[in-house]
Amino acid sequence: MPELSSPLPVAEETSASPDDAEAVSALRSGVMRLSRRLKHQRVDESLSPTEMSVLGTLARCGSATPGELARKEHVQPPSMTRIVALLEAKGLVRLEPHPEDRRQKVVTQTEQAEAMLGESRRKRNAWLAELVKELDEDEWATLRAAAPVLEKLAHL
Repeated sequence: MPELSSPLPVAEETSASPDDAEAVSALRSGVMRLSRRLKHQRVDESLSPTEMSVLGTLARCGSATPGELARKEHVQPPSMTRIVALLEAKGLVRLEPHPEDRRQKVVTQTEQAEAMLGESRRKRNAWLAELVKELDEDEWATLRAAAPVLEKLAHL
C-alpha cells in the first residue's frame, strides 16, 4: 500500500506523532467553533446556511445548472432543485435557459443576492476584525501567515 504524505496525519488512521494528532484536533475544533460563530453573523436570518452556501458558490463560480450546484454543494439533485426554487421565490436567483441544452436551466444570482452577500461579508469581516484585536502581534502575524493555508484546506 502506498504511503500517504500528509503534513498533519490523523493519529487514529496513521502512526502520527502525539503533537501532530493534537494539532489536527485543535485545528478541527477551532475551525468548527469559529465557523458556527460566523454563521450567526448573517444579514438575512431567513436564509438557511445551505441557501447562503449556494449563493456563495454562485458568487465565486458564476452561473451553474442545478446539477452542477448539487455536486459543488455535496447535496442530491432533488434537494438542490428545492433550494433553487426557494431562492428564486425570494428573488435571489433567476433561472435562464441553458445556452446549449434547452432541457436544462442555468441558475444565476440576482443583484439583490449580490448586495445581500456583500453586506453579509462586510458584517462577518467586521465581527472577525473585532476578535482579532484581542490577539497579540505574534498571534496576529501567525494568523495572517496561516490564512492562505486554511483557504487551501477549504478547497481541497
